[in-house]
Amino acid sequence: MIRTGIGYDVHRLVEGRPLVLGGVTLEHDRGLLGHSDADVLCHAIADAVLGALGEPDIGYWFPPSDLSIAGINSLEILRKCAEIAAQKGAVLHNVDATLIAERPKIRPHVERMRANIAEVLGIRPDQVGIKATTNELLGFLGREEGMAAMAVCTVDV
Repeated sequence: MIRTGIGYDVHRLVEGRPLVLGGVTLEHDRGLLGHSDADVLCHAIADAVLGALGEPDIGYWFPPSDLSIAGINSLEILRKCAEIAAQKGAVLHNVDATLIAERPKIRPHVERMRANIAEVLGIRPDQVGIKATTNELLGFLGREEGMAAMAVCTVDV
């Protein structure tokens, strides 16, 4: 059976944290705040994968109350999602994600992000789509108070 899942994540931008997107640390004046490395791109993809599998969201698998995983690299969260898929006998066909942020520009980093995500999910980089858009200076995203991402994933179970 072919199944599709969707994911969405948002994190606040703060000073004193690195900005990690798709497992790549980008030069930026602020980073995302969260219990993990706050990689909104990986988190949205993780929820999309889990949704396609009919599983609870990443907050269930990686609760913020679990201090042992504080600061966890979000690629490890995606790796766990791939393990859950394998345990269910599911085949991941593709993921497609969109980052919503005014800056920084991610185009120079997309191929590394795709490679990182594909590697941990056990798929090819051409099965990972990553795009970016702005919020046209509207709302909290437009004021650069945070970043958001949304994603879809298709699996065969």
